[in-house]
Formats: sequence, structure tokens, C-alpha cells
Amino acid sequence: MKLFNYTFAFLVCCLLANVSSYKILGVFPFAATSHYIVGSSLMKGLAEKGHDVTIIAAFKEKSPIKNFKTILVPEAVALMEETKKDIINYRNKGILESLAEFYEMGINMTQVTLESANVKKLLKSNEKFDLVINEIFLNEAALGIAHVFKAPIIGVSTFGSSQWTTDLVGSPTPPSYIPNPFLGFSTKMSLVERVGNLAQAHFDRIYFDHFYIHKQEKIYNKAFPDPKPALDQLRKNVSLVLLNTHFSLAFPRPYVPNMIEVGGMQVNRKTKELPADMKKFIESAEHGVIYFSMGSNLKSNTLPKEKRDALLNTFKTLKQKVLWKWEDPNLPGKPDNVFISAWFPQDDVLAHPNVKAFITHGGLLSTTETIYHGTPVIGIPMFGDQFLNMAQAVKGGFGLIADYNLLSVDYLKGIINEMMTNDKYTKQIQAMSKRYRDQPLTPLETAIYWVEYVCRHNGAYHLRNSGMDLSFIQYHNIDAIAVLYGVLFIVLFVIFKVVKFVLSLAVGTKNQKKGKKKSHRE
Repeated sequence: MKLFNYTFAFLVCCLLANVSSYKILGVFPFAATSHYIVGSSLMKGLAEKGHDVTIIAAFKEKSPIKNFKTILVPEAVALMEETKKDIINYRNKGILESLAEFYEMGINMTQVTLESANVKKLLKSNEKFDLVINEIFLNEAALGIAHVFKAPIIGVSTFGSSQWTTDLVGSPTPPSYIPNPFLGFSTKMSLVERVGNLAQAHFDRIYFDHFYIHKQEKIYNKAFPDPKPALDQLRKNVSLVLLNTHFSLAFPRPYVPNMIEVGGMQVNRKTKELPADMKKFIESAEHGVIYFSMGSNLKSNTLPKEKRDALLNTFKTLKQKVLWKWEDPNLPGKPDNVFISAWFPQDDVLAHPNVKAFITHGGLLSTTETIYHGTPVIGIPMFGDQFLNMAQAVKGGFGLIADYNLLSVDYLKGIINEMMTNDKYTKQIQAMSKRYRDQPLTPLETAIYWVEYVCRHNGAYHLRNSGMDLSFIQYHNIDAIAVLYGVLFIVLFVIFKVVKFVLSLAVGTKNQKKGKKKSHRE
């Protein structure tokens, strides 16, 4: 027995000796709560594994966390608050206008981050980092932070997959069946939709390459002293990209080996006890509860009066009770079957079996959480990828869309009644939940494994594919196709000329023989 104990202790010591602790810097300054939740979930997970973690962020944790330090960027919060004022009008703008403003928001956010006094102080320090984990969200100039610390880069997309991330590792994006994240198309597009999707892909490429990225280059050149690599070169040396999505949540698509799906890192897999008053309200609902939240960026108390009244007058006619994320202490005209709060523990609410539906803006985090907990959704998409997320929910059979512009009592009540009386939505999302949960590791465990993998292998540059070194013409084989068809044309042309010449000789010889026979007869 003693021998077994000594042997076991020796093996444990050997294992612990092989566990390395790394110093890791996270760059997640985008001042949207949903972005911070994803980034901080990963960084806190790494801190819990014993790594020394520093995060550049717009928000600070309420309670101190071991091995976790925050470099605060308060300027980003002020910028985001200004942007939020017009967020409700985004849906009424054209796609091109919305995208241009979206890109401009990224430029402004990158600039305030790199000009922040706290960030400048960090960059001038003598700190050493083994790895930089950078959120990839219209902030390419921030990749220079990794160059300053001479550390490998891992990109994290809180948004899912997009041109900004696929460009970093050379992952293919066929527009024939992969919809643009800003269009509400599914993967099975009609000819008209495919034409629109292709046109949008070309617009994105032209705008990104000829307008947007040059602005990021200016910020990069100003923020970081020479010598430094060109921003384009830095973008092509990202070791790995972690995506906040999963094929069971969206759709399967091709990825290169250093693009990893880890959607749902933020999902709380250990349900916590709900606050007493909230729990009592939910469990006393004889016909179940509907949870209503428009996310962290769009506040319900900023909705126009006619939309707010449409929601209130709809909810008071329901036999179900309603949880409404309402940011003020009072809601004028609130019916008894509505419970308001400025904050809800969303994971724990969705996990409760008496919560029958979720009315949401359709953000990626909310969509992921509702699928994990198996609660069907009614989406009121407002901007960005919310239209795509809800299009996938409708196609997947677990959601319905309520058009914000059409919101009225009869319209919304009809959609809610359809979901409450037809159990196909619940059955479908529970089937999806089962598929999503069926993974060998949790998304957070998968992300941590790959972060440590990159650290262990000094950047893991062996994962980088050779397509990153090719130009657009080379990557799409345009030059090779031109040569191939050019040679084929020349060969066919030569054969044609040879055959024509041979035939002309044959005809000439035949005519000559005919001429001789004729003269013979004469």
C-alpha cells in the first residue's frame, strides 16, 4: 500500500512539474458588455489554470481574481455610450451605410484604445508576455501590441467568423453557401440571394482593402515606433483564431487547422440559485414564463413610446408571466404579470424549466445560451449579425422573427401564441441543445487547450498554411488558369494550322492527280 502511495505521489509530482505557467496578455477593449463577457471568460479560465493574466479592457471585475490584472480603458466606454444613442436607428439604414458606420466605429475604438494613458504606460513598461490574445473586431492596429512584447498572437472573434478573421489564417469563405454576417440569409440561398451575397462580399473586400485598412495602418504607424513589420505582414502571422461559434449552433463550413470553434465559452454550466423574489415569481407562473431582454447595448427604456406601449399591451393580455429587462426602477403602466429588473442572471433564468420562451434581440451570446438551455426564441433583430442569427433560428425551426417596424399588439401576440401553442419549436431547440452539448471538451476547455498549445510550441507556426503567402491572383489560380488555357489554345491553334496545311497539301495533290488524268485523256 505504501509503495502504491509513493508511486502515485511521484507520478503526481512529475505531472505537476510538466505543467507550465505562462504570462498572457488579453486585448479586449471594445466597450460592449457582450464582447467583454466572452473575452473575460477565456482570460478568467486561464487565470484559474494558474497562468498570470493581464487584460486590457473597458470594464473591471467587481471582485478581485487571483492571477488576473486589468488595464482599464475608460475612454472606450465614453465612446460606446455616444454610439449607443443612435443604435436603435441602425436597422432603418441601408446595408452599405450601416457597414461604413460600423467600420468607422472600429477605427474610433482602436484609436482611443491605443491613445489611452494606461495602455501607453503598459507598452513602455518592461513587462514580458509569452502570448498576446487579441480580440479581432475592427481593431487590426492593436496587433502591434504583440510586436512590442515580441509575443505570438492568438485572435479571438467574439462575433463569429467573418472576413476580418478568415483573412488572418487563410480560411476559405465560399459565398455560394456561406452568408454574409450582415445579411439575413441562410446557407441555402436562392439565385437572387446568392447574387446579393456575392455583391456584398465584393463590396466588403473593396471597402476593406482600399479604404478601411489604410486608416488602421495610419493608427498603427502612429502608435508603434520603428522598426516594425508592415501591418499586413503582422496580420498574416497570427498563430491561431478562436471563434465564438460552433457548427451545431450555426452551420458547418470549411476551416484551416488553426481556426477553432469555441462558441459558448461564457455559458454557465453550473446553475446558480435565482434571487428569492425572482424565483418565487417564476415558479408561481401556472402557464410558464417568457423572458424578454434586448441585450446590453440597446436598453428597453430607450424604446419609442409606441413600441413600449405595444409590448406592455401585449404582455398584459398573456396568461404567461413575463420577465422584462427594464433599466429604470419603475415602468409606468406595468401589469401584475410583468417582473422588471435592470439585470437578470440570464443563464440561470434560461435554465429554469418554467421559462418557456425568450424574446431577444438575437445577439450571438443570447442565441448560444438559449440553445444550450433549450429555450425557443422570438427574435427582434436590430443590427449587425442579429439578422443572420435569427434567420438561422427560423431555418433551424427553433425561433420566430418579429419585425421591429411592425410591432403591434395583434402582430406580437400572434407570434407569441404560435410559439406557446406549437411544441415543435421547443422540441427542435432541445434537439439542438443535445447536439451542442455533445462535445469531448467544453468550449472553454477547448480554448484553454489551444492557448496552451500555442505557448508550448512557441507560436505554433507549423499550423500556418501556405495560402497566406499567395496573392489574390495566385490563390485563385488565375495565373495558372491563364497559362493552362493559353497553352491549350496555342496547341489547338497549332494543330488546327497543321491539319489545315496537311489538308491543303492533300487537296493540292488530289487536284494535281486529277489534272494529270485529264491531260492524259486529251
